[in-house]
Amino acid sequence: MNRRQLFLSTAKATLASALGWSGLSASARAQEALPQPEPPFKGRIGTTYKDSAPDKIPLIKAPDGAPNVLIVLIDDCGFGQWSTFGGQIPTPNLDRLAKAGLRYTRFHTTALCSPTRAALLTGRNHHSAATGVITEIGSGYPGYSGQIPDSTAMVSEVLRQHGYSTAFFGKNHNIADWETSVSGPYDRWPARQGFDHFYGFVGGEANQWAPALYRDTAPVEMDVPKGREADYTLNENLADEAIKYIYKQKSVTPDRPFFIYYAPGATHAPHHVPKEWIDKFKGQFDQGWDKYREETFQRQLQVGVIPADTKLTPRPDQIPAWESLSADQKRIASRLMETFAGYTAQTDFQVGRILDTLKAIGQSDNTLVFWEIGDNGASMEGTLDGVFNEMVSLNGQKEDSSYILAHLDEIGGPKAYNHYPVGWAWAMDTPFQWGKQVASHFGGTRNPLVISWPNRIKDKGGIRTQFHHAIDIVPTILESASIEQPSSVNGVTQKPIEGVSMVYSFDDAKAEERRRVQYFEMFGNRAVYSNGWVACVRHGRLPWENAGSYDFDKDRWELYRIDGDFSEANDMASREPQRLRDMQDLFWVEAAKYNVLPLDDRFIERADPSLRPSLIAGRTDFTYYPGATRIPESSSANVKNRSHSITAHLDNSQTGGDGVLVAAGGTVGGYVLYVKDGKPAYEYNWFSQQRYKVRSTEKLPVGPAAIRMDFKYDGGGVGKGGLVTLFINDKKVGEGRIEKTILGRYSADETFDIGMDTGSPVSDDYTSPNPYTETLRKVQINLQPTDHTENDIKTIRKAELAVQFGTE
Repeated sequence: MNRRQLFLSTAKATLASALGWSGLSASARAQEALPQPEPPFKGRIGTTYKDSAPDKIPLIKAPDGAPNVLIVLIDDCGFGQWSTFGGQIPTPNLDRLAKAGLRYTRFHTTALCSPTRAALLTGRNHHSAATGVITEIGSGYPGYSGQIPDSTAMVSEVLRQHGYSTAFFGKNHNIADWETSVSGPYDRWPARQGFDHFYGFVGGEANQWAPALYRDTAPVEMDVPKGREADYTLNENLADEAIKYIYKQKSVTPDRPFFIYYAPGATHAPHHVPKEWIDKFKGQFDQGWDKYREETFQRQLQVGVIPADTKLTPRPDQIPAWESLSADQKRIASRLMETFAGYTAQTDFQVGRILDTLKAIGQSDNTLVFWEIGDNGASMEGTLDGVFNEMVSLNGQKEDSSYILAHLDEIGGPKAYNHYPVGWAWAMDTPFQWGKQVASHFGGTRNPLVISWPNRIKDKGGIRTQFHHAIDIVPTILESASIEQPSSVNGVTQKPIEGVSMVYSFDDAKAEERRRVQYFEMFGNRAVYSNGWVACVRHGRLPWENAGSYDFDKDRWELYRIDGDFSEANDMASREPQRLRDMQDLFWVEAAKYNVLPLDDRFIERADPSLRPSLIAGRTDFTYYPGATRIPESSSANVKNRSHSITAHLDNSQTGGDGVLVAAGGTVGGYVLYVKDGKPAYEYNWFSQQRYKVRSTEKLPVGPAAIRMDFKYDGGGVGKGGLVTLFINDKKVGEGRIEKTILGRYSADETFDIGMDTGSPVSDDYTSPNPYTETLRKVQINLQPTDHTENDIKTIRKAELAVQFGTE
């Protein structure tokens, strides 16, 4: 038995002692069952009301002194991005919250979106909450299904059953892909996880100009104020909704505390922001990413968020030096970074409006605010050059720089889907190595945290250096509200909370830290922290690569004593071989305990749809009826890489009708069959760069009509072109070629619609939603067999998985 097998075989036996390394607070150890038992009847029952006395109808009230709780979770942010922690981008609202509270400089996440959110809301490690990766690539292992189990109830449900009002605004990336359609089930939607209200989007990212939103479980469109079409985005809309909720909740129940989870999805790509915000940063990043890191490092030293002896880690060889770029490359990269900076500043401003609201109604002092800057490090998924439309690169294609230059002024606007270069993500992660997805190093996992609670925290502007993790937020909330960790919730026995409360640190900057051990793992990148030391290994592919599996036995581990090496700059593996072996053994113990095993770094294979439930697997004939809108792309007829036909059955009056019959995708890419000026038309949008349009030569007749689009695929691989033929009542009325098609996904957030085009428009011939104005009976789609080779299938899966990884 080798050393690894020995530790795996004994891991379960050491569970009790291992729990001591990350022991629970006293309040979290206590036990109670939720819902609480119904109180006994204390009235009197006679034969009639005359000789009876009623009891009071029970009303659950929060514990005395329980604060409002506001969690603000920013997306895809690095340690060196916001001014509060030394970044160049001014963030005055985070600055002011930090001056009223505490800055935590050794707080950590999981290195990825869905996993961090699961950990944050449940108080359990991400694998314990079955979210070892993003939901879209879940598999049938306990730590990786992507379905948060009932045994790890969210803090929202615990607070709700203790008298809190609860609301969720923004990004929800913890619903499995196959559970996002109208057919449900809705078990893992916010309303079933303790939230009274939900307003936001489902998935990894959203088009800020035309998001696919939900109010509770009902699809809705963003309500854009009249006259604000050119400068109103989701960032502002979510703040508007949160502010309205606060006003209403405190108007009706001023003494009932609220729990608000505010996760705007910013600053995740696409980096959409009104032009006025971009213009504020014109020319401010022309120095490039290498110089930016040097400047940010000095600011971090000045503001005290890194120790004086911290070293700035060098640029990896895989990331080009700024000075090696051409003039055009620099121009593109600078504009993409200016846009990202504007996006960050706008995000800070909108959160500031929520803080202003709390102050205006006298709720600031009794609101416990957690403002977490990032669910992981800055995103390294924007390619080495940056992109105007990230869907191009995620589908395995390359954008020509001349195209980006021609559309430079559109970056950040509704026609773009932009993401900045890897070099800028690395710069945002100053002073650490690497970034998002790389759970082995702090560039992927160390995120700034500010906690404010004026009624309780008296060390205004203090800095805390205790080692903590996202799983520590829940026990901190429970202790602050004097609520016990329940032993069961809604009849399901609960896993113990794996986090530790941070309340002990509120009053004492030098308090001994209570998190002794913490593991990290993502895609085979892994690390373990123990009492001031970190052992880690970056495994396999880089975040911007779509590569396959690597040999775990060839991994080279590193060792850092982070109590004196804040940035992990001094690898001590060769000097401390025994300590490294002990730390490696500790990782395997933690991995066995928290459902991390089996380690899985595969890429293409995990995109295999047979690994997860599907609403469309094996189907070749689909019939859709009016009202079938906002169907997720993954749950709609997949017409890619094959011959197919689309037939719309309708009734046409004397006046004739116009509008969309069926659409999939949006501005970033997709297809649409529509009627304009009484004539059918079909458009295929190849990432906005090529638009293939086939129009009918004849108008629709009065009465019943069948419009059919036949697509004969060229074959010979994937992403190929084909011939489009249009028919009206079986009469040929149009024909044209499509030279190339999208092989993976049209978009990350656009949907499939019948009778209109929700979200952004596929075609530039109309504005959304452009509903069909006559009677549409049904739309039928027939898929023809394919002759894909095994390599074709791998290519398709690679593209689909790249979209899922790149947009998580």
